[in-house]
Amino acid sequence: MALWLSLINKIIIAMNRIVLIGNGFDLAHGLPTRYEDFMNWYWDCWLRNLMMCHNRTLSDGLCTFSIKVSQGQDTWHSLIWQFGHTFNAPKGEEFVNALIADKDKFDVSQSVLLNRICKSIKEKNWVDIENEYYTLLKESISNPKIGYSPLELNFQLQQILHLLTQYLGFLNLNGFSCNDSISQIISEPIKFEDIAVSSYNSFYEHCNYWANQDRYTLYKQLNAYDVQTDQALAIREGVDNFLQNAVAKYPDGSLVVTDIAKIPRQLLRPINTMLLSFNYTQITDCYSQACRLYANHIHGDLTNPTNMIFGYGDELDESYKEFLRNNDNEYLKNIKSIRYLESPNYRGMLQFIESAPYQVYIMGHSCGNSDRTLLNTLFEHRNCVSIKPYYHKKEDGSDNYLDIVQNICRNFTDMKLMRDRVVNKTFCEPLPQVKQLI
Repeated sequence: MALWLSLINKIIIAMNRIVLIGNGFDLAHGLPTRYEDFMNWYWDCWLRNLMMCHNRTLSDGLCTFSIKVSQGQDTWHSLIWQFGHTFNAPKGEEFVNALIADKDKFDVSQSVLLNRICKSIKEKNWVDIENEYYTLLKESISNPKIGYSPLELNFQLQQILHLLTQYLGFLNLNGFSCNDSISQIISEPIKFEDIAVSSYNSFYEHCNYWANQDRYTLYKQLNAYDVQTDQALAIREGVDNFLQNAVAKYPDGSLVVTDIAKIPRQLLRPINTMLLSFNYTQITDCYSQACRLYANHIHGDLTNPTNMIFGYGDELDESYKEFLRNNDNEYLKNIKSIRYLESPNYRGMLQFIESAPYQVYIMGHSCGNSDRTLLNTLFEHRNCVSIKPYYHKKEDGSDNYLDIVQNICRNFTDMKLMRDRVVNKTFCEPLPQVKQLI
């Protein structure tokens, strides 16, 4: 009872929720949005472009294809027609690899960033383009004679973003509908077992927030006001029972919950929920509309490609200090924390996390270092009460819960705080997978 008494004579604030939405969220909905999928599309585009090329050399700023010796034909168009690839076209990646392998006849040169991307896919079967960009940027500042400049890297990154925008724009979302299981998770009540031990008071305050609301407000919150059904009557009866048997009144007029178990479960839902999307697609907007929630596209979206943020955001990295000391602004051009100043999205997130205690749900975001600055702000903020990852369960029964937690760890400077706030696997679950869209 002492814990409840300590909450009296102070402003009672309810809890909110932030749902971090990363690329795994789009993948869970059947969209081929891995960087590997994008690169496969890129090579397919190259095959089509070469089929239409009436020159011996073609370049897009990332890659250059040249015919070195005469093949009996003078252009890519005539050469590809000669071998009948227009009628039985291979995959673009296979075609490009064949050209690369035939060094006597063809010359295929790649930019340093594209080369690093292809190398990662070949060696690891996956790639993080933003991380590869940042690695190259660090290498260039540590070795000025490396052979490329930050200006060149930034041009290459913008070329990739331009192509990525095209690729994502081709994906078909016609007929898309929200998944009920995911919608329910996003809007589900707050669970006591998810809350950090150091933040129990925030959960109790959330309970007391509802105890201090009048009956009609509670009825409306539960969609049971002015509705004459057996279910609505049962809900109102549950609210009345809660207020009569699980709430104590003190001389100053404050009401305090004395029995958490009697609170109607739906009253434990967060007051406000923000869908903080790191994706460029519009799937997040479908959920925000269906669940009547606020969607914040922190990196922009396809509706305004010129404002899309694509780069790196790790101010905790030692190399970032070198970028600041260097007098070349090209090193800072694609640093996310600076690009955030170009739109109100980041400020909107700050206003949200300053307003009240909040949970963090992670859906499809790897929590890697490319967003480390923003994630550190979210995870170590005084109002953060828990961090709950919804992991990916693979066909062989394994999952990536530990991978996500290891990445979350890198976004903390206080490991004791991290262990308290991250929800242990016992209380976590996989992100539901949705039937293929395309």
